[in-house]
Amino acid sequence: MIPVQGVSGLKVLVLGMGRSGLVAAKALVAGGADVVCWDDSAPGRARAEEEGLVCADPLKGGLTGAAMLITSPGIAHLYPAPHPAIAEALKIGVPVDNDIGLFFRSFATRAWDHFDTPPRVVAVTGSNGKSTTSALIDHLLRHAGHQSQLAGNIGRGVLDLDPAEDGDVVVLELSSYQTELARCLTPDIAVFTNLSPDHLDRHAGPGGYFAAKRRLFAEGGPDRAVIGVDEIEGQFMAGQLADSLVDDRVIRISVSQKPADSGWWVTVKKGFLAETRKGKQVASIDLRGVAGLPGAHNHQNACAAYAVLRSLHVAPKVIEAGMHSFTGLPHRSQTVRELNGVTFVNDSKATNVDSAAKALGAFKNIRWICGGLQKEGGLSGLGDGTANVRKAYVIGREAEDFARQLPMDSAICSTMDAAVSQAHADAEPGDVVLLAPAAASFDQYNSFEARGDDFIALVNAL
Repeated sequence: MIPVQGVSGLKVLVLGMGRSGLVAAKALVAGGADVVCWDDSAPGRARAEEEGLVCADPLKGGLTGAAMLITSPGIAHLYPAPHPAIAEALKIGVPVDNDIGLFFRSFATRAWDHFDTPPRVVAVTGSNGKSTTSALIDHLLRHAGHQSQLAGNIGRGVLDLDPAEDGDVVVLELSSYQTELARCLTPDIAVFTNLSPDHLDRHAGPGGYFAAKRRLFAEGGPDRAVIGVDEIEGQFMAGQLADSLVDDRVIRISVSQKPADSGWWVTVKKGFLAETRKGKQVASIDLRGVAGLPGAHNHQNACAAYAVLRSLHVAPKVIEAGMHSFTGLPHRSQTVRELNGVTFVNDSKATNVDSAAKALGAFKNIRWICGGLQKEGGLSGLGDGTANVRKAYVIGREAEDFARQLPMDSAICSTMDAAVSQAHADAEPGDVVLLAPAAASFDQYNSFEARGDDFIALVNAL
């Protein structure tokens, strides 16, 4: 655990007793703070009390005398409306932060003065691919012999990490909910994968969503920025961060553009990753045989991870060998099994239209299981991403409305059981039955993981 610095003797209210909230409360106690906790649910308060923490309603005296309020990322602090406790804190002038802000103010210690190599923090954000990119960076670091810890929106809570040792690297996956509020954001290397519409109600539109992501680069000024430039937002941000055409503090990554004659680029064309500096190719990796990274969207993730490893002076051949041993993450283009020549793939993490379109582009002859709780804009962003789909099998409470928006033959199945059964019955050798919902899971499942697990269990029972 990382004790929070600068809070000894201060009263701190922690709002939300999920994973990150409980860890933040304990780390604050370890730093000498007088911690008061609150959760709107009785089970949440019970979890805190089981850990020996004191609960007090922030609207009934819990905020009195508080030096700060620490909130969990899932709790709205501004749009569409702030939680009542946060609204009260803002009204009376109590600073509001989250565990990410506490981490960045507490990670470095005086012990670092005796290290030969200072620890470094790599922070990854973006709409799609950040989990795979973060896990891949962590895997490649370990393969190259570095000590690495993975945390944030994946793996452990940031304050639950072990204190850094000489030369350690911490890899953080950060969502827009986390970057928008953190009062301190100072990664050594920051990664922006891509941007597509998501969480727009939480950020009051696409501009607020992009601004939340951009804070990771604007607040602390990382030593190196790895920027996906396949969308205009990434191009804009790369242009703002670079002082000149030859500024190698910015590495541009792309799966659709040719590298320019200046600057540092990592690109993929026809399955080959190329590193280019000042217009000259300096290294290349064949990604076509990397089983854990199928499709153009995973090739973009590979570009980002490669750029980070090169920033840490790891040789291309070492990176290439590490990529071949990467098995991918659950629920992200995860091959479940092959049955009678039909491949079943679980991409339950494709919770928005853009990520689903990228998953669809990675395979041929697709029997597409889709549907769920639609996000703002419906399916308007699919474009020509459905060209490889033979038939869609629609699940969810909104299945009929979802199916009406699809340009191909579709079956309204409503349940995952019915969709898997019908897709299996229709599939021919060479087909891929792909779960890529293009929607949230909360109409039928507690999480995208639960949805994916259901798909896996049904496929394995065939």
